[in-house]
Amino acid sequence: MTFRERVVVIGAGLAGLRLAQRLAPAPVTVLGEESHAPYNRVLLAEVLAGRFAPEVAALPDPGPALRRGVRAVRVDRAARLVHCDDGTTEPYGTLVLATGSNPVLPPLRGLFDLEAPRTGGAGALPDGVHAFRTMTDCLALSDALRDRPGLRAVVIGGGLLGVSAARALAVRGAQVVLAQQGGRLMERQLDEGAAGLLHAHLTALGVEVHTGCRVRGLATVPVGSRRTVTGVDLADGFRLDADLVVLACGVRPRTGLARAAGLAVGTGVLVDDRLRTSDPRVHAVGDCAEHAGQAYGLAGPALEQADVLAAVLQGRAGARYTGTRALTRLTLAGPAGPLDLAAFGETTPGPGDDVVCLADATRSTYRKVVVRGDRLVGGLLLGELSTVGALARTWESDEPLDQLSHLLTDDGGS
Repeated sequence: MTFRERVVVIGAGLAGLRLAQRLAPAPVTVLGEESHAPYNRVLLAEVLAGRFAPEVAALPDPGPALRRGVRAVRVDRAARLVHCDDGTTEPYGTLVLATGSNPVLPPLRGLFDLEAPRTGGAGALPDGVHAFRTMTDCLALSDALRDRPGLRAVVIGGGLLGVSAARALAVRGAQVVLAQQGGRLMERQLDEGAAGLLHAHLTALGVEVHTGCRVRGLATVPVGSRRTVTGVDLADGFRLDADLVVLACGVRPRTGLARAAGLAVGTGVLVDDRLRTSDPRVHAVGDCAEHAGQAYGLAGPALEQADVLAAVLQGRAGARYTGTRALTRLTLAGPAGPLDLAAFGETTPGPGDDVVCLADATRSTYRKVVVRGDRLVGGLLLGELSTVGALARTWESDEPLDQLSHLLTDDGGS
């Protein structure tokens, strides 16, 4: 790419803005459909909990490169034009899709207000039902909590997002029930031991946790021309009363724009090691991208992809994206202090793997590593992260293990 060639980035999240920053002073236009100033999505739970003001989550101001509140609706690859919802077009030499992901809305009875189209809506969620993905979602939830102590909230989904939302709601004084269909919390990251500690931590915050709990639908009542949620119906026939319902059932890559443009799409927009799509003038980074069968949905890989793509577009020899070894971290505040969690790599051992686990029930700490041959392939720490840096570096370097004890203990293995 020469810098006379215009770059248009669709998406003003972490990946899109990081790329624009790395490419400066090249001519870059970023299209961001949200009216809010760009923000770090990772901090939304802290904003909801009242720990941070929304401004604290703001990303660095990209200046005139950003067109805020403008949504890309169509990509004309033949003409190299992006059509926007305000009637304008953006010509590009290189196009980058950083469209992120959408919240998964489960197929629940009563989820969509079917009366909404008659009043000008389009299948809106009932009043009191919220996804938890954007700053708009976060502020709407915060408004619902304001001056309503003891509000009854049901969080559907016990993954990373659901656990974060449940904790934030509890901190704000809501009566929270967390309904998780799987057998334990954060199934993708935690084993039984760690999930048990997390369960106990949430319970201490006042969160009522139900695992192995399938939600069938929502109970609503008519209020004017809309419907308002009053409860959550479980598959066993029990109803959970609710003034507020939070849908935290995961996310999926946002690929509609790419698919409509005729680009190759799997789970996400398919990209190669140069983060090119099936059209070499179009790239994809962040949550919407799928590389080597992996769509990450995490901040670390999004930033790494943006850095690599900047190097590719700047013509740096050998710039390639080979995948990210992602580490998940979470801090949950509580009455007895925060609970820190970190998980990386393969935390479920395979045949022939060795597992070392240290658990301290008194201190509510849990450390586990999975070793394959002489390599560290995964780890899980809860309650005490003093060794996570050393463990993560050993895992990322993929070097043979010399001694494991000093990586698991705080005393250097002595």
